[in-house]
Amino acid sequence: MDALIYTAMSGAERAMRGQQVHANNLANLDTNGFRANLELAQAAKLPGYGYDDRHMSQMQSNAVTDRQGALRQTGRDLDVAISGPGYFAVQGPGGEGYTRAGAITLDADGTLTVNGMQLLGEGGPITLPIHRKVEIGQDGTVSILGPTANAEMQVIDKLKLVRAEASELTKNEAGLLVARDGQLLATDPAVQVKAGHLEGANVTAVEEMVATMSLNRTFEIQMKLFKAADDMTSVGNKLISG
Repeated sequence: MDALIYTAMSGAERAMRGQQVHANNLANLDTNGFRANLELAQAAKLPGYGYDDRHMSQMQSNAVTDRQGALRQTGRDLDVAISGPGYFAVQGPGGEGYTRAGAITLDADGTLTVNGMQLLGEGGPITLPIHRKVEIGQDGTVSILGPTANAEMQVIDKLKLVRAEASELTKNEAGLLVARDGQLLATDPAVQVKAGHLEGANVTAVEEMVATMSLNRTFEIQMKLFKAADDMTSVGNKLISG
């Protein structure tokens, strides 16, 4: 019965890890631009000679859902949300990454940042000179109105807006989306933004709670299977020794 023990043990571990994924989704219910994580697993044979009949549940690399979150109007010039598919590019700790978060702030040097990371334009990080007003166009164009009375709107740069299928993306340690193949995503001119709005998390609390309850039942079943395998092994040992 040791073959059943492997299956029950790995199935219980998968259920526990799945609960962590959904708990993290619920914890980020109010995080702007958050993409819900998906927990994936597949059956795998236990490696090694003589273990061909032993199968385990194996967790896969994390995946995300690209369902759009609700847009909320803020009226703030530096709040932007992507309308439809697409992502902002930012300079993360490990290099370029992608996000749907659009609450832009200015650092001490006038550089546009999102969650403390530099927001990238087509020419790299975007730094604004002294200005009175900032406008971000539907195509991601960043324009400013200079400090002088007779100044006109001047284009500074354009946000680097990219697009990729959810299956092509995964999250890195900083929580940013990156391509699974490690390559940088190309700019997509079809991506559009909506100024004065922020996108909420694409997490549905009801779905996450139902998934968590389902995983709880799965864990209980795996524990019962583990106990049954242990009982059958004990009976078998008694018969052999008897």
